Amino acid sequence: MHWTEIPADVLASFRAGAVIPAQPLALDRHRQLDRRRQRALSRYYIDAGAGGLAVGVHTTQFGIREVGLFEPVLETAAETAAGWSDRPLMLISGVVGRTAQAVGEAQIARGLGYHAVLVSLAALRGASDDELIEHCATIAREMPLIGFYLQSAVGGIRLTTSFWQRFAALDNVIGIKVAPFNRYATLDVVHGVASSGARERVTLYTGNDDHIVLDLTVPFRTEAGPIQFAGGLLGHWSVWTRTAVTILERCKAARATAAVPADLLALDSAVTDCNAAFFDVANDFSGVIAGCHEVLRRQGLLEGRWCLDPDEELSPGQSTAIDRVYLLYPELNDDGFVAANLDRWLGAN
Repeated sequence: MHWTEIPADVLASFRAGAVIPAQPLALDRHRQLDRRRQRALSRYYIDAGAGGLAVGVHTTQFGIREVGLFEPVLETAAETAAGWSDRPLMLISGVVGRTAQAVGEAQIARGLGYHAVLVSLAALRGASDDELIEHCATIAREMPLIGFYLQSAVGGIRLTTSFWQRFAALDNVIGIKVAPFNRYATLDVVHGVASSGARERVTLYTGNDDHIVLDLTVPFRTEAGPIQFAGGLLGHWSVWTRTAVTILERCKAARATAAVPADLLALDSAVTDCNAAFFDVANDFSGVIAGCHEVLRRQGLLEGRWCLDPDEELSPGQSTAIDRVYLLYPELNDDGFVAANLDRWLGAN
């Protein structure tokens, strides 16, 4: 195997549960990489209290690979993290495509100092479980692996309880991002991990942006004992990140009590309502990337909401939907935190 061990403090932080934002792509008006603002995003997440960064994932736009930005974006995030924080930060790179491409991307990530890779299986649609497991095992020989149950609306494939049992049993799997936006499919992952015998080693992170708070608060009952989501690796947490850190702290505190406070239960639907606006649920997630960019643009972190695809924009009515949740849930934004630090994040080398 070529991979190196994850530093003990980084792995401990990951297993304890952290806020890990899925990092967007900062582009200028010519749709070229804006390194200054890309670095500012990483600094924002670190200062907000995030426990890691996920780069090269869906929120970063999978298309970075076709325009030669995969390595530059990963490198920018890794260098910024190294120069900005002395806290243990888990650096996660997305890897996509068929096996040769995914292995090549894992090797790039390893060379840049990343700790683990998040594997998307969308390119293997129609493959058998045996083929999927062999694909994952091959990547795991290069880097510690985090599974990814991607929702079908943005290209994910159906994965069974049996698949997740076999996946969790792979030696170099450290976690799973569970993001099918589907409670039945979420249970498939939970019971697959429980039956694998690896639930102490494989840490579950919610990617269910439609059910964040309850995923992080309420445990799942399994035959092997209770299983709990530790933290979140979320596109939703690419915005209002300082508040996300506070929410995770509240969820962790509630886990230790006999009863979940009513206001925390109510927060689940409030966060989901905000997500519906940011992710453009009304239009089948058509404006999901642009919606996150719009929030960051309003805060000044991004210059514009440009995506790699010129046709990828806010849907009709989406800006109004974002206005609505800003007004309805003013306590959930972190605009004040961003305003107080923006010049520092943008101005540092």
